[in-house]
Amino acid sequence: MSICSSKLPKFTEFGKKIVGVGANYNALLEAFFNGKKPTAPIIFLKPPSAYVTVGKPIRIPKICQNVNYEVELGVIIGQKGFDIPENKAMDFVGGYTCALDLTDFGTLGTSREARGPWSLAKGFDSSCPVGDFIPKNRIPEPDNLKIWLKVNNTLKQDDNTGNLIFTLPQLISYISKYMTLEPGDLIVTGTPDGYGPVSHGDKIKAGLGDVTEISFEIERL
Repeated sequence: MSICSSKLPKFTEFGKKIVGVGANYNALLEAFFNGKKPTAPIIFLKPPSAYVTVGKPIRIPKICQNVNYEVELGVIIGQKGFDIPENKAMDFVGGYTCALDLTDFGTLGTSREARGPWSLAKGFDSSCPVGDFIPKNRIPEPDNLKIWLKVNNTLKQDDNTGNLIFTLPQLISYISKYMTLEPGDLIVTGTPDGYGPVSHGDKIKAGLGDVTEISFEIERL
Protein backbone atom coordinates (compact mmCIF):
# COMPACT_ATOMS: atom_id res chain seq x y z
CA MET A 1 0.00 0.00 0.00
CA SER A 2 1.31 3.43 -0.91
CA ILE A 3 0.12 6.82 0.25
CA CYS A 4 -0.35 10.04 -1.66
CA SER A 5 2.93 11.99 -1.60
CA SER A 6 1.05 15.13 -0.59
CA LYS A 7 0.30 13.45 2.77
CA LEU A 8 3.90 12.48 3.52
CA PRO A 9 4.85 15.99 4.75
CA LYS A 10 2.58 15.19 7.71
CA PHE A 11 4.66 12.13 8.66
CA THR A 12 4.98 13.28 12.27
CA GLU A 13 1.19 13.18 12.60
CA PHE A 14 0.42 9.74 11.18
CA GLY A 15 3.71 7.77 11.14
CA LYS A 16 3.44 4.82 13.52
CA LYS A 17 7.09 4.35 14.48
CA ILE A 18 10.58 5.78 14.49
CA VAL A 19 13.31 3.21 13.86
CA GLY A 20 16.79 4.21 15.01
CA VAL A 21 20.18 2.88 13.99
CA GLY A 22 23.11 2.98 16.41
CA ALA A 23 26.83 3.53 15.67
CA ASN A 24 26.51 3.54 11.87
CA TYR A 25 29.43 5.70 10.67
CA ASN A 26 32.91 4.50 9.76
CA ALA A 27 34.48 6.99 12.19
CA LEU A 28 32.84 5.04 15.03
CA LEU A 29 34.08 1.59 14.00
CA GLU A 30 37.09 1.60 16.32
CA ALA A 31 35.21 2.88 19.37
CA PHE A 32 32.24 0.54 19.07
CA PHE A 33 33.39 -2.49 17.08
CA ASN A 34 37.19 -2.74 17.54
CA GLY A 35 37.68 -1.54 13.98
CA LYS A 36 35.71 -4.37 12.38
CA LYS A 37 32.47 -3.92 10.46
CA PRO A 38 29.56 -5.39 12.47
CA THR A 39 27.52 -8.19 10.93
CA ALA A 40 24.18 -6.42 11.46
CA PRO A 41 22.91 -2.93 12.34
CA ILE A 42 22.05 -1.95 15.92
CA ILE A 43 18.31 -1.19 15.89
CA PHE A 44 16.11 0.55 18.46
CA LEU A 45 12.68 2.25 18.48
CA LYS A 46 11.36 5.64 19.53
CA PRO A 47 7.64 6.35 20.03
CA PRO A 48 5.89 9.01 17.91
CA SER A 49 5.61 11.12 21.09
CA ALA A 50 9.37 11.71 20.71
CA TYR A 51 8.75 14.05 17.77
CA VAL A 52 9.25 17.80 18.07
CA THR A 53 9.05 20.00 14.99
CA VAL A 54 10.87 23.16 13.96
CA GLY A 55 9.52 26.24 15.70
CA LYS A 56 9.10 24.44 19.01
CA PRO A 57 11.76 24.02 21.72
CA ILE A 58 13.37 20.74 22.69
CA ARG A 59 11.99 20.29 26.21
CA ILE A 60 14.13 17.77 28.07
CA PRO A 61 12.48 15.93 31.00
CA LYS A 62 14.00 16.59 34.43
CA ILE A 63 14.96 12.94 34.86
CA CYS A 64 17.26 13.02 31.80
CA GLN A 65 20.54 14.41 33.12
CA ASN A 66 23.10 13.76 30.36
CA VAL A 67 21.39 14.31 27.01
CA ASN A 68 23.57 14.32 23.88
CA TYR A 69 22.85 15.70 20.40
CA GLU A 70 23.16 13.43 17.35
CA VAL A 71 22.38 14.66 13.83
CA GLU A 72 21.05 12.07 11.36
CA LEU A 73 19.65 11.64 7.88
CA GLY A 74 16.02 10.62 8.29
CA VAL A 75 14.37 8.35 5.72
CA ILE A 76 10.58 8.58 5.45
CA ILE A 77 8.84 5.47 4.16
CA GLY A 78 6.39 6.03 1.31
CA GLN A 79 4.77 2.63 0.87
CA LYS A 80 4.11 -0.45 2.95
CA GLY A 81 6.63 -3.26 2.74
CA PHE A 82 7.83 -6.40 4.49
CA ASP A 83 10.97 -8.45 3.75
CA ILE A 84 12.07 -5.93 1.13
CA PRO A 85 14.98 -6.95 -1.14
CA GLU A 86 17.94 -4.56 -1.10
CA ASN A 87 17.67 -3.93 -4.82
CA LYS A 88 14.06 -2.74 -4.36
CA ALA A 89 14.52 -0.88 -1.07
CA MET A 90 14.80 2.65 -2.44
CA ASP A 91 11.42 2.23 -4.17
CA PHE A 92 9.90 2.30 -0.67
CA VAL A 93 11.42 5.68 0.21
CA GLY A 94 8.96 8.57 0.05
CA GLY A 95 11.31 11.33 1.15
CA TYR A 96 13.81 12.51 3.71
CA THR A 97 14.24 14.84 6.66
CA CYS A 98 17.02 16.18 8.85
CA ALA A 99 16.60 14.65 12.29
CA LEU A 100 18.21 14.67 15.72
CA ASP A 101 18.43 11.49 17.77
CA LEU A 102 18.75 12.87 21.30
CA THR A 103 20.08 10.33 23.76
CA ASP A 104 20.20 10.33 27.56
CA PHE A 105 23.66 8.83 28.07
CA GLY A 106 23.15 8.50 31.82
CA THR A 107 20.18 6.21 31.35
CA LEU A 108 21.85 4.52 28.39
CA GLY A 109 24.90 3.65 30.48
CA THR A 110 22.74 2.11 33.19
CA SER A 111 20.82 0.11 30.58
CA ARG A 112 24.01 -1.16 28.97
CA GLU A 113 25.43 -2.28 32.31
CA ALA A 114 22.22 -4.20 33.03
CA ARG A 115 22.06 -5.46 29.43
CA GLY A 116 18.64 -3.88 29.27
CA PRO A 117 16.70 -2.10 26.51
CA TRP A 118 17.45 1.43 25.31
CA SER A 119 13.81 2.56 25.31
CA LEU A 120 14.01 5.22 28.03
CA ALA A 121 17.42 6.54 26.95
CA LYS A 122 16.26 6.99 23.36
CA GLY A 123 12.50 7.43 23.56
CA PHE A 124 11.80 10.28 25.99
CA ASP A 125 9.61 13.19 24.85
CA SER A 126 11.42 15.61 22.47
CA SER A 127 14.10 13.02 21.71
CA CYS A 128 13.44 13.14 17.96
CA PRO A 129 13.44 16.73 16.65
CA VAL A 130 12.86 16.82 12.89
CA GLY A 131 12.82 19.26 10.03
CA ASP A 132 10.42 19.50 7.12
CA PHE A 133 9.66 16.68 4.72
CA ILE A 134 12.08 16.69 1.77
CA PRO A 135 10.73 15.13 -1.45
CA LYS A 136 12.80 12.21 -2.69
CA ASN A 137 13.81 13.96 -5.90
CA ARG A 138 15.51 16.79 -4.00
CA ILE A 139 18.16 14.37 -2.71
CA PRO A 140 19.10 12.27 -5.74
CA GLU A 141 22.27 10.96 -4.04
CA PRO A 142 21.37 10.21 -0.40
CA ASP A 143 24.55 8.11 -0.19
CA ASN A 144 26.72 11.20 -0.85
CA LEU A 145 25.32 13.95 1.34
CA LYS A 146 27.08 16.29 3.75
CA ILE A 147 25.63 16.12 7.26
CA TRP A 148 26.54 18.63 9.96
CA LEU A 149 25.56 20.10 13.33
CA LYS A 150 26.48 23.23 15.29
CA VAL A 151 25.95 24.06 18.95
CA ASN A 152 25.83 27.80 19.68
CA ASN A 153 27.32 28.35 16.20
CA THR A 154 30.33 26.08 16.83
CA LEU A 155 30.65 23.17 14.40
CA LYS A 156 30.50 19.85 16.28
CA GLN A 157 29.62 17.22 13.66
CA ASP A 158 30.67 17.20 10.02
CA ASP A 159 30.61 14.06 7.85
CA ASN A 160 29.08 12.53 4.73
CA THR A 161 26.47 9.81 4.36
CA GLY A 162 28.91 8.05 2.06
CA ASN A 163 30.59 6.97 5.29
CA LEU A 164 27.61 5.03 6.62
CA ILE A 165 28.57 1.49 7.64
CA PHE A 166 25.20 0.13 6.52
CA THR A 167 23.68 1.86 3.48
CA LEU A 168 20.07 2.95 3.16
CA PRO A 169 19.06 -0.09 1.06
CA GLN A 170 20.76 -2.39 3.56
CA LEU A 171 18.98 -0.74 6.50
CA ILE A 172 15.54 -0.76 4.88
CA SER A 173 15.91 -4.39 3.82
CA TYR A 174 17.22 -5.53 7.22
CA ILE A 175 14.59 -3.73 9.31
CA SER A 176 11.78 -4.95 7.06
CA LYS A 177 12.75 -8.58 7.67
CA TYR A 178 11.51 -8.14 11.24
CA MET A 179 8.79 -5.48 11.06
CA THR A 180 6.51 -4.09 8.39
CA LEU A 181 7.51 -0.62 7.29
CA GLU A 182 4.51 1.62 6.70
CA PRO A 183 3.90 5.02 5.07
CA GLY A 184 5.06 7.81 7.37
CA ASP A 185 7.47 5.64 9.35
CA LEU A 186 10.86 7.29 9.93
CA ILE A 187 14.26 5.60 9.92
CA VAL A 188 17.03 7.66 11.54
CA THR A 189 20.15 6.22 10.01
CA GLY A 190 22.91 6.91 12.54
CA THR A 191 25.06 9.84 13.65
CA PRO A 192 28.67 10.75 12.85
CA ASP A 193 31.38 11.23 15.45
CA GLY A 194 31.38 14.47 17.42
CA TYR A 195 28.15 13.98 19.38
CA GLY A 196 28.11 15.59 22.81
CA PRO A 197 26.03 17.02 25.68
CA VAL A 198 23.48 19.81 25.52
CA SER A 199 22.56 22.35 28.20
CA HIS A 200 19.60 24.60 28.90
CA GLY A 201 19.59 27.53 26.48
CA ASP A 202 21.81 25.89 23.86
CA LYS A 203 20.92 26.64 20.25
CA ILE A 204 21.28 23.69 17.89
CA LYS A 205 21.57 24.06 14.13
CA ALA A 206 21.94 21.11 11.79
CA GLY A 207 21.60 20.36 8.11
CA LEU A 208 21.89 18.10 5.12
CA GLY A 209 24.27 19.66 2.60
CA ASP A 210 22.70 22.82 1.21
CA VAL A 211 19.29 21.12 0.95
CA THR A 212 17.91 21.93 4.40
CA GLU A 213 18.78 23.45 7.77
CA ILE A 214 16.98 23.05 11.08
CA SER A 215 17.33 24.90 14.38
CA PHE A 216 16.11 24.25 17.90
CA GLU A 217 16.63 25.70 21.37
CA ILE A 218 17.12 23.47 24.41
CA GLU A 219 14.81 23.87 27.41
CA ARG A 220 15.13 21.83 30.58
CA LEU A 221 11.85 21.18 32.40
